[in-house]
Amino acid sequence: MFADNTLTPREAIRLCALGTLAAGAMRYSVLANAVRHFVSRILGPSLDLMGTSIELLRLEGLVRAIDGAGMEDDARLEITDAGRRELKALLTANIRPASTDLNKLIVALKFRFLHHLDEPERGAQLDLLVESCEKELARLEDLRAHHAGDPGALAAWLDHDIAAIERRIAWIEEFRASKP
Repeated sequence: MFADNTLTPREAIRLCALGTLAAGAMRYSVLANAVRHFVSRILGPSLDLMGTSIELLRLEGLVRAIDGAGMEDDARLEITDAGRRELKALLTANIRPASTDLNKLIVALKFRFLHHLDEPERGAQLDLLVESCEKELARLEDLRAHHAGDPGALAAWLDHDIAAIERRIAWIEEFRASKP
């Protein structure tokens, strides 16, 4: 993790792999394809991120082969207790208050696997998501105020982004209220 307890790109891939596998055992190739599909649909194709090996998860004891040995014979894999603990640690990591492609992936992964956390942990993650949005909103509102009199379309673009973040905060609050 980064110094601020936020996920690195490799840890985001780990979160995707472990969360996917937490749903049930699957073949190595199926897991690799599922991770590649999800990540590439959020970020676009990224060879840098896809270099993270599922085999490394096995070597670290986070997943185990039910049959076969690994990638070479397309073993069926399942998540271990250590893998579930790692999944929880990754799911509860902080979020950077910035609109980056990596943050977009991390937020999507948190919502995809939020059900693996207990109710207080889910609530804490939703609080964290709102807080992250509020920090981004404050940053953009400050920029908007500073450049309010500038010619050009910056103010209009910032108004668009500000409105989107306000809608995101409202959506998260509605989502939180709708969950038991």
